[in-house]
Amino acid sequence: METIFTKIINGEIPAYKIAENEKFLAFLDAMPLVEGHTLVIPKKPTDKIFDIESEDFKELFGFAQQVAKKIEKAIVCKRVGLAVVGLEVPHAHIHLIPLNKMDDMNFKNVRLKFSKDEYERTKNLIKNA
Repeated sequence: METIFTKIINGEIPAYKIAENEKFLAFLDAMPLVEGHTLVIPKKPTDKIFDIESEDFKELFGFAQQVAKKIEKAIVCKRVGLAVVGLEVPHAHIHLIPLNKMDDMNFKNVRLKFSKDEYERTKNLIKNA
């Protein structure tokens, strides 16, 4: 099943990519809760995260860990939170969210909007951390 994430993987839709390898991709969330909010996805389309094959599941979380460490170095935060939530895109994904207070990870919060320059700046900060 093709999703918006598949289109990002295939380069049909632009994204602010943080990290990528042959199996996984990390990019800034288009509707972030806070600056640096990043999505980590497997390139192989799988709807539910617990349906990912065991070895790929472990590798996905290892990849997410590497990205989270970059976020923590680049964005002022007390820690990086992790959430596996969302029903709107049927493609497994992990949210990595810089946290300074618990409410930073409240998905009921109004989503932020940044300019292209702000997204580029954040992407470069994290990518180069």
